[in-house]
Amino acid sequence: MAKTILVVDDSSSLRQVVGIALKGAGYDVIEACDGKDALGKITGQKVHLIISDVNMPNMDGITFVKEVKKIAEHKFVPIIMLTTESQEAKKQEGQAAGAKAWVVKPFQPAQMLTAVSKLVMP
Repeated sequence: MAKTILVVDDSSSLRQVVGIALKGAGYDVIEACDGKDALGKITGQKVHLIISDVNMPNMDGITFVKEVKKIAEHKFVPIIMLTTESQEAKKQEGQAAGAKAWVVKPFQPAQMLTAVSKLVMP
């Protein structure tokens, strides 16, 4: 059975690029345009990994990570932050919130898939 990955980014072109890479590697993909949209889409659904941007309207990535960690069924889902933010302070804020990995844009799809394969829940 294919693993399901949630991709959260306000850029539709980025969601498309990430989605193509993930689908090509055999994953199912759910797309969301921001944290609020994402929280609505994972309700009652098994998600094996989340890839989220940091800077988004409505609900930013760090707040989204904190919200996901409050939901019992998603508390242990690994989260990769995919962002233009490369400052150490932001990374630490993300890790404190519960993010497992930090990938800086622009990224190589192969690099992202390596992180995904290491982190995706069995």
